[in-house]
Amino acid sequence: MSEPITFLNGEYVPHSKAFVHVEDRGFLFADGIYDFVLVHRGRLINEEAHLDRIHYSLGELEIAWPLSRDELKAALREVIRRNDLVEGYVYIEMTRGVAPRDHAFPKDVKGTVVIIARHAPYPSDSVARQGVKVITTPDLRWKRCDIKSVALLPNVLARQRAIRAGASEAWMIDDEGFVTEGCACNAWIVTDAGHVVTRYLDRAILSGITRRMLTEVLAKEGVRLEERKFTVAEAQSAREAFLTNTPLHIKPVIQIDDRVVGTGEAGPLTLKILASYRAFVAAQANQA
Repeated sequence: MSEPITFLNGEYVPHSKAFVHVEDRGFLFADGIYDFVLVHRGRLINEEAHLDRIHYSLGELEIAWPLSRDELKAALREVIRRNDLVEGYVYIEMTRGVAPRDHAFPKDVKGTVVIIARHAPYPSDSVARQGVKVITTPDLRWKRCDIKSVALLPNVLARQRAIRAGASEAWMIDDEGFVTEGCACNAWIVTDAGHVVTRYLDRAILSGITRRMLTEVLAKEGVRLEERKFTVAEAQSAREAFLTNTPLHIKPVIQIDDRVVGTGEAGPLTLKILASYRAFVAAQANQA
């Protein structure tokens, strides 16, 4: 297999040659944002929503677009083409750029843009339906988690703790004892009444793209959505639980810490929502 091709500041280069400067502010200060977009059947899924979130994050950090939105869309498609990417994702990172190390924003600096292609199998129905275990951990992140910043060290530490505990993910708990979100996912539960609950959007969580699209699926299916806080205890005693993110779609959660959720298997409403969302993704791939 030929070496992957990466987009770096307007050029398409072999991945092993894609270097950024040692004084890039993304490296020095985590002064940048990232996103990644699912590729299914060679098509970008929820592309416009991802680009909207990039626009929001750049704006909140006062980073100018290093290239136009249309140029980014063209670059994404060229990365897909050059890498023969059918199933997987494209990772996008934008930083404030290269400048001598100083906390203050540099002047007249053009941002850095990197796009990486990753091949990953699209999960089969049986894999998608498999439940996972999550642990809980204190939320040690900064107070602007609505920005998709590359400053992810607390997420890294929490995920490593989950792995050591034999879990797939960690759900973070705020100072009041409420679940915020996971290391790389939004958290959801299903009540005894069959209502779906997830935390409302604020600066404590990221506006997940799958989360956003799932609200449309729930409305279509006639499922009541409650956007509110919930505790670990409520999650552990819920009828069902699941998490959402771009690569996993909707993933059943069957255990939280040492407590089995529901029957210990993927619940019927979770599976119904999962099937509806996978159909939504397939329709997008066919229309793109």
